[in-house]
Amino acid sequence: MNRKEVSEIKKLLTPANCCISRICSCYVDSEKNKRTELKEAFLSLPEEETFKYFTIFKNSLSGSIGKNLINMRFPMLTEAEGGTQDFLMRLRDSQLKDDSLIEEFYNRVIANYEYAENYYIILIHCAYDIPSKSTDGLEMYDASDFVYEFIQCTICPVKLSKAGLCYNSQANIIENRNRDWVVEAPETGFIFPAFTDRNTDIHGLLYYTKNPYQVPERFIDELLGCVIPMSAKSQKETFQAIIENTLGERCDFETVKNIHDSLNEMIEEAKDEPVPLTLDKNQIKQLLVNNGATREKLEEYDQCYKECQEEENSGFIASNVVNTKSFEIKTTDVIIKIAPDKSYLVKRQLVNGRPCIVIETSEHIEINGIVVK
Repeated sequence: MNRKEVSEIKKLLTPANCCISRICSCYVDSEKNKRTELKEAFLSLPEEETFKYFTIFKNSLSGSIGKNLINMRFPMLTEAEGGTQDFLMRLRDSQLKDDSLIEEFYNRVIANYEYAENYYIILIHCAYDIPSKSTDGLEMYDASDFVYEFIQCTICPVKLSKAGLCYNSQANIIENRNRDWVVEAPETGFIFPAFTDRNTDIHGLLYYTKNPYQVPERFIDELLGCVIPMSAKSQKETFQAIIENTLGERCDFETVKNIHDSLNEMIEEAKDEPVPLTLDKNQIKQLLVNNGATREKLEEYDQCYKECQEEENSGFIASNVVNTKSFEIKTTDVIIKIAPDKSYLVKRQLVNGRPCIVIETSEHIEINGIVVK
């Protein structure tokens, strides 16, 4: 799924365009016990509650494609009878009306979701009449040919509210506030099937993780059975290893800064594309050619790439391997952060025979808010 397709589904999880038919949920305590369950037609819930749920559902479709929102594929064996994809298909096709399937889903989550505190599993069923689009991109709601039927699962931490004081309006006094258990923003979740090319894709799903650096591999392996793409953290570390190993002695300050600048320019040029910029093996090689890799090192590039990148054709999402918000320089004692488009202000040069980071400044300088003359 790309950015536009995610946005289209996100619009359905609102009061104005609600396509949710049914909701089932289960509150699980820290001892992995089911404390309470809910099975209802979604629109039978009180209006104030539905608004809170809409916020949760939309939060689990937030973030960047390839970082927080990860497209995953099912191996063929999972689609056979008894496989994980087959189980999710049966769950979707039941429209969440088969209690035994729902209980089995809860049991699988509880068995494989490694979380030491209380949490809330929410499962919804949705059906979307996909409007056709005219040649100029306008949606024609009276020309729907297909229905996208899907389930969404979200898992939210449940934590005690903070201790504090509150105003009791009946007694007209300030008193100790009662602490209660609060459902927080989702940590993880998924939509199945995927909505690819604006239609149902039963061979994939869209996975959400709040923290892209901590993807629960056991949960994905056992519950979903999907192939897990390289995480954002692994992509960054692998890309860095390829650059360092290929450039060798030429991996100097100016070269790395130029690579950083080149990547940021490429990301800026592709920012309006629905699919995030992905760097393949040849694009990375050209990046190295443009930034000083020697012929000898380039001859070693293929082997270096193969050693660092297990899946040779998977590529790297550019925004995962470079920080688009900050140009960071780290030494043993100092960390310097600069806006990416201001990296030209920083140079590395010898001062009195010692290597130094030199930053060009304007006349205006402040130290802890004090203007320096």
